[in-house]
Amino acid sequence: MDFSSRDCSQFSAHRRSRGGLVGRAAALLLAALACLAIPLRAEAAPSLLMDLASGAVLYEDHATQPWFPASLTKLMTVYVALQAVRDHRISLDTPLVVSRRAAAMPPSKMGFRPGTMVTLDTALKILMVKSANDVSVTVAEGVSGSVEAFAAEMNATAAALGMQQSHFVNPNGLPDPQHYSSARDLALLARALYVTFPEHADLFSIGALEIGGRVMANHNNLLGRYPGVDGMKTGFTCAAGFNVVASATQGGRKLVAVILGAPNVALRTVKAAALFDRGFAGIDRPSIQVAALPLQGGAPPDNGASVCRSRGAAMVAFNAENERLLAPLEAATNQAFSSTQGSSFYDSSALSRISPMATRIALVPPPNFEPVPIRIAGYAGADGATESRGGDADEEPASVSAFAPKTGAIAGAAKLAPDAKALPMKGAKAAAREKSAQRAATRHRHHGAAATASAKPHGKAAAAKEAKIRRHGAAKEEASVETPEAKPAPSHKGKHGAAEAKPAPGKAAATKGAQAPAGKGAQAPAGKKAQAAATQ
Repeated sequence: MDFSSRDCSQFSAHRRSRGGLVGRAAALLLAALACLAIPLRAEAAPSLLMDLASGAVLYEDHATQPWFPASLTKLMTVYVALQAVRDHRISLDTPLVVSRRAAAMPPSKMGFRPGTMVTLDTALKILMVKSANDVSVTVAEGVSGSVEAFAAEMNATAAALGMQQSHFVNPNGLPDPQHYSSARDLALLARALYVTFPEHADLFSIGALEIGGRVMANHNNLLGRYPGVDGMKTGFTCAAGFNVVASATQGGRKLVAVILGAPNVALRTVKAAALFDRGFAGIDRPSIQVAALPLQGGAPPDNGASVCRSRGAAMVAFNAENERLLAPLEAATNQAFSSTQGSSFYDSSALSRISPMATRIALVPPPNFEPVPIRIAGYAGADGATESRGGDADEEPASVSAFAPKTGAIAGAAKLAPDAKALPMKGAKAAAREKSAQRAATRHRHHGAAATASAKPHGKAAAAKEAKIRRHGAAKEEASVETPEAKPAPSHKGKHGAAEAKPAPGKAAATKGAQAPAGKGAQAPAGKKAQAAATQ
């Protein structure tokens, strides 16, 4: 049954009772906006609360609106696999081989390499906890021989269970226009799993798995946080939004809640908790059977724009819907609190007993589950990406991710030197000193080459001048350097009585070194001899 005007009036009265004059005015405005939104809920997110034992509906809102199930599909994958075990076509200990097709699935995935073997029992646990798309394909191929044959079995099973609004084309829930279901059909599937395979009920309440030192936690935020929650499965794509099928047991009574199209995990969790609160408190009474709900036609909506690109408006609308669900619960809480005449002020446990869990579930810390160990023969680690980003942790397929992949490092990128102008004063001086020292060392090492390069003129006239300077330098060296191995050259008395060496003809005289001078008085000073020896 849809949210009624009676619920709206309760919501308004409850809001008016809070706060002073300003607070009541603000509450009235909020209540008016919330109530005005009732006729505009044609595209409201579907939800349903069912009593498992009887199959009766306690609450429903657009429960027959076609919807993309995302990873809730894996509940049907588990059902078909368990039915194959019951029919003795396969056993839980049967090893399944990961194919190349399975290994190529986008995240969320285990990242098993092709050829890896995993038993059906382990594979089903991975589906319920990790929601691995590659393992889903491995199960399908192991049970039916191919994904297509398995999808045909899924559709035959759906027809047998009365799931008239469901059609499946794959075992993992990756987006496809021909892959859809509804809250009604998913409630029927959940009931069939518990009723048909009660011995496997623990499969849906595993909090965490451990493989090779790697711990994988269940994405169901209700497990360990809402009292009595014992299953089942979450799912997410941008087109579907954040989905969950959850079960909870209190006082021997099991309820199943289906939430589709939530804009984020937190609001989905609050809505599921609110439905459980209402059901266990007796606010919602059993009415029509799930299978008898009138069917609604049409195609499933694509929620990508309101979930993955601009979810602000969707969050406001969804939060208002949660407030409407909570209104009668909070009104009952206020009445119970008043009847205690304030004694709950001194007894926090009394207040927690009468306050709805949905209003405080966000304050409950995530549980630390003892992981169930699993073993994979020859497991040597994941191959490629196994995680996807956004929202429901690992459950968003990469093909519909609203988040761009991380940018890799630029190949061959060199380190940038510190910019002295961008450094503080102290750092700038240190950088300048270091740079100056480097320049000085460079000048010292390459002084000759640098001097020649810096002094090298340009043009024909400059080249001639440079050649003249070289010839003059060579002649000067011949006059001042003695080479022991060189033959004595003819000499003649100069103007001042010194022996002048005649250079050898041609260019060779400049390259062979200095010729020894003749005569006693023509010997080079000792200092010059030592300098010449040091340079050779």
